[in-house]
Amino acid sequence: MGFEEEYQSFMNSHLQTRTGERLRRLQEGHNHAEILFLKQVWWPLFHQFRYLHPEYEINDFNYGNRYLDFAYIRPSIRICFEIDGYGPHLRKISRWQFSDSLERQNQLVIDGWTVIRFSYDQVKEKPRRCQQIIQQVIGRWLGDELNQIPLSLVEKEVLRLVIQKGEAISPTEVAKYLKLGVKTARKVLAQLVDKEMLTPASGTVRVRSYQLGSQVRHFHLINRGKNYP
Repeated sequence: MGFEEEYQSFMNSHLQTRTGERLRRLQEGHNHAEILFLKQVWWPLFHQFRYLHPEYEINDFNYGNRYLDFAYIRPSIRICFEIDGYGPHLRKISRWQFSDSLERQNQLVIDGWTVIRFSYDQVKEKPRRCQQIIQQVIGRWLGDELNQIPLSLVEKEVLRLVIQKGEAISPTEVAKYLKLGVKTARKVLAQLVDKEMLTPASGTVRVRSYQLGSQVRHFHLINRGKNYP
């Protein structure tokens, strides 16, 4: 399915399981900025919304319940994604509201959340950079899952490097990181392309850089299948 169909399925699954304030918050709090984030940042990277929860409710010890724009939750992983707009309401924020915002983020970190914040302008104007940050933060937590893939130790280390970097990587970088010759690095990269773990990112006759391929995106970061909500 394309974005629109998958997005509607994603939202409907959450709307159907919520009631009361949780339902109202999802209906009223999920707006243009959040949709743009899903469309321009998340969807091109993952092509689905597994493990992602919109307007996720958390319990605040001091102030009751609060809501995160998005929560990415897997075993041992809790990542909060916030999309911050810049408008009149933000420019007029009171000192108390500013302090409260900082306290909210601090409490999330104390409770074991990783907090990633994007501005609306970043999502709109620099979606690729946002994707790189997401790939890096999720890759940091999920790198050990590569042990489940039947690859050589060197191949796994190359994939970890690409995941941690969050963007295309060159044979020279691989050679330097693994202390290999450039010719050997190219051979390992070619093997990973054959296994659909990597794909050429630049160059035609001679590939200059490589990025994650479909097999890694599906297994490592996505693990196909819905689990909404």
